Amino acid sequence: MRGRARRLLLAAAFILLMLAGCARNPSLGEAAEEETAAGREAEDTAAGDTAIGDTAAGEAKAPAEVYWEDLDYAGSLQLSYAEQFSVDYYGDGYALVEIADGSRYLVVPEQMPVPAGLEEEVIVLQQPLNSIYLVATSAMDLFRALDGIGNIRLSGTDMSGWYIEEAREAMEAGQMLYAGKYSAPDYELIYSEGCDLAVESTMIYHTPEVKEQLEQLGIPVLVERSSYESHPLGRMEWMKLYGVLLDKEEMAEELYEEQLRNLENVLGQENSGKTVAFFYINSNGIVNVRKSGDYVAKMIELAGGEYIFQDLTEEENALSTMNMQMEAFYAGAKDADYIIYNSAIDGELHTIEELLDKSSLLADFKAVQEGNAWCTGQNMFQESMGIGDMILDIHTILTQEDPPSEALRYLHRLE
Repeated sequence: MRGRARRLLLAAAFILLMLAGCARNPSLGEAAEEETAAGREAEDTAAGDTAIGDTAAGEAKAPAEVYWEDLDYAGSLQLSYAEQFSVDYYGDGYALVEIADGSRYLVVPEQMPVPAGLEEEVIVLQQPLNSIYLVATSAMDLFRALDGIGNIRLSGTDMSGWYIEEAREAMEAGQMLYAGKYSAPDYELIYSEGCDLAVESTMIYHTPEVKEQLEQLGIPVLVERSSYESHPLGRMEWMKLYGVLLDKEEMAEELYEEQLRNLENVLGQENSGKTVAFFYINSNGIVNVRKSGDYVAKMIELAGGEYIFQDLTEEENALSTMNMQMEAFYAGAKDADYIIYNSAIDGELHTIEELLDKSSLLADFKAVQEGNAWCTGQNMFQESMGIGDMILDIHTILTQEDPPSEALRYLHRLE
């Protein structure tokens, strides 16, 4: 599949395609479709839309034509919390995926044909999907949990940016290649590797021309919208979507239910009434906090606490965070029972001294004076499967006076 001859053929096709785009961009989509079909036909596989095989070599004949209107609805994927996607099943194993941004995708089982009569706007994803370009970092941990790291050939994050060990190891071994970040992808590499799906984060909305270019190259683009889920367990439930894409629905369901079982005792307890602030301070001394409806605030609530800023419902933008001056943060969070410093942006803290270097005013905080200042590990926001463990961590610090470090996965006390 990735032999030298294939690389040369696809690279040549890519160059011709890009030259055509420079001369007459509106035709780029047609050229991409034609060149993609030619390249994949040369690969001598049954993965293309035409499912042409080398019958002279004894390969199976293409399956009979299927008509979309003849496929019966067979049910829908059951979701507990996720609201940003849905999946409907049809006969012969076809699955219709709809994302909340209006995009629709038909997942076509391996060796099955693309149904005739499919609506034009429905994007076809032909299984197996073995050459994915993954830009949405939060999805990597969900693929990892599904033993799907091998399906990701291209990464939008370089090796140094991954905290997920399996991703780093795959890149170090050359099994996963860095193909550029969301705003500057390596189109030639992506095309030459026969990319069959690009999973983008919502940052792609800021560079729509990149999405358009990928689509013109014949590469389906799916925008991962788990960050829009209001419930933290809804974010983790996106593993069910990736289970559909990888034909591992049962595994995804079992993993998700296991996470829910781990939280049963915590979710059923009464709220402790203890208040928690979650924040970081940038290089300009501005404090960044979560809005009241953010999923981190919800995790604190699920863990038995109360997010200190209950009235931050600013609607000026869709961001889940907001900045405030230190004076305003001081007034709102000084009496919080616990403070948790978010290390995702500027690194982990380990001591109270390091915290006070951010602002000496924090010395007046109740949580600092009582030894209840904590910090997250930097890996927390990449490990989407760890949402349940983070809820358990918060619950532990709220209910145990001096929990042992081995009882916590993502939090550590500032000494």
